Amino acid sequence: MTLSDNIRVLVVDDHPVVRTGLTTMLHSEPGLEPIGEAKTGVEAIAQFRTLRPDVTLMDLRMPELTGVEAITAILKDCPEARIIILTTYDGDEDIYRGLQTGAKGYLLKDADRSELLAAMRAVHAGQKYIPVLVGAKLVDRMIRPQLSDRENDVLKLLAKGKKTQAISLTLGITEGTVKFHITNILQKLGVSDRTQAVVTAFQRGIANLNL
Repeated sequence: MTLSDNIRVLVVDDHPVVRTGLTTMLHSEPGLEPIGEAKTGVEAIAQFRTLRPDVTLMDLRMPELTGVEAITAILKDCPEARIIILTTYDGDEDIYRGLQTGAKGYLLKDADRSELLAAMRAVHAGQKYIPVLVGAKLVDRMIRPQLSDRENDVLKLLAKGKKTQAISLTLGITEGTVKFHITNILQKLGVSDRTQAVVTAFQRGIANLNL
């Protein structure tokens, strides 16, 4: 393989140690060429437009813009972009949103080096790469009762510690309507109280601390 045949990779992650580790690994692997790094979603978009990498490794949660938002913007400009989400988050909602946006692969950061390399080569070849455990969580997400947009709004405010009255004022709905939505949320999530609903929201990636 000549230099021009190398798979050119953009590394996007807000943690310097992770970026450096990935870049060092790519430098040592024949056929792969790290061509740039970005630490925020905004930088990722700019770097992609400038460098046009063959494959992009994208973190999910970053400052300024999330990985999902960055992927959406990149694919709007370049529908053929090949992006792999590389994250610590394995909630079914995280997985669903990431792949629904158009990412070609979804890997956790504890994946073996060999699996990460296989994923990059598969995605570069035009394939998708979804590990078995990730695929199982995606299927689970698809068959669960889904929260409505308004229920998601209420749950995210609950996750911020908001009480019924505050949620009512924020969303411009009555307190009775808030309680109605919370009842539906508890039922759909299969939990018995608001605290469990919030814990589940964080575990599944429906809410996160950056919201």
